[in-house]
Amino acid sequence: MATRSGLRRRIMLALFAYAALLSAAVLVQGLLINEYAERLVWQSLLDAELDHLVDARKADPAYRWTDTKTLTLFDGSERQRLPAALRGLPPGLHDDILVEGRERVAMVRMAEGRPLMLVLDITAFEQREHDMTTTVLGAAVLVVVLLGLAIAWGVGRLVGPLSDMARSIGTLRPDRAGQRIEVGDTASAELYVIAAALNDYLQRNDRFVQRERAFIDSASHELRTPIAVIAGATELALGQPDVPDGVRNQLSRIQRTAREVEQLVTLLLVLAKDPERLASASEKVNLDELLPTIVEDHRHLARDKDLSLELPPMPACPVIAPLPIVQAAIGNLLRNAIENSDRGVVTIRLQAPATVTIEDPGHGMTPEEISAIHARMARSGGSRDGGGIGLDLIARLCEHLGWKLDIASAVERGTRTTLDLAPNAD
Repeated sequence: MATRSGLRRRIMLALFAYAALLSAAVLVQGLLINEYAERLVWQSLLDAELDHLVDARKADPAYRWTDTKTLTLFDGSERQRLPAALRGLPPGLHDDILVEGRERVAMVRMAEGRPLMLVLDITAFEQREHDMTTTVLGAAVLVVVLLGLAIAWGVGRLVGPLSDMARSIGTLRPDRAGQRIEVGDTASAELYVIAAALNDYLQRNDRFVQRERAFIDSASHELRTPIAVIAGATELALGQPDVPDGVRNQLSRIQRTAREVEQLVTLLLVLAKDPERLASASEKVNLDELLPTIVEDHRHLARDKDLSLELPPMPACPVIAPLPIVQAAIGNLLRNAIENSDRGVVTIRLQAPATVTIEDPGHGMTPEEISAIHARMARSGGSRDGGGIGLDLIARLCEHLGWKLDIASAVERGTRTTLDLAPNAD
């Protein structure tokens, strides 16, 4: 499962990204405005100088321009040598021209039938501008960092109570009564509403669990009573000296089945009330000795069908598990195989360390039907039709005991069911 990022992290990243983008936008906008204002200044300054030059020459044809340290006039006279970087410039303002390693800005204007070019050395200004840009950029980074710290602090105070509530919810135990969600004084009104709703649900769930446990206790008594009556009646009947051998065999079978059902009911009630106690009822079970008994107990189900049960030679397979649960689980799988087959051979195999495989020649199932069974087993809901404790309940028992249940089938080719008890193998 992919790790999900927390709400606090998401909000912080979103706000930090917003602050960074906003700062970058303001910085870029400031640089663009600065460039635009700079061009306006150069154009205004150089236009004013050229206007003064033209007016002075009109007033005094003998007027001579004198270059300064930063301002140079090129009027096309033969005594002047125009640098290569300035040749061929059309009329207008031209910025960021590199002449002899220094940055210049040039204004070209047609006057008196020839081009006049006024060139200003802006190297010192550009250096100061670069320093200013570096300072502004550093200030922007500092502002973003300070905003990030402020965002982290603010989001922490905002999301902290929600994180505390999430941790409290994560510690809830389904087998523990009286649990409640507490919220701090700094929590918002919405968190109080959520906590109140959760606490109300927990309180109603506690009452529901109490009713369920009361019902289970009552059902436990009601289930044990008829089983005890059956077991007592068969014991009395077996005590009679004139009971025929055939009837005695059937009574013994009834007595054995009643005893197994009583044990199974006890374990199922433990599963319903406290599944963790299920493994404590385990004992050493020899599967190679138990399987023949289970097969014989179910052989009568195949008498009215053209169906036989086959049990190949088995290796010794001891396993630590609750005996009635093992009997019920394997018996239920075998019963399903018999009920879904009309003719042929149902094969029961035992493989070391503790894997029981049942293959039947029945009708088989489509992949969709198998997927539906696995889905029901995964959510432990519902039950299949038929006798026994059902695949869904077997799946729950497998989950608590560490077993594995697998079903493979093909339409008209039968089904292979594998019950792996190896995790608890001795």
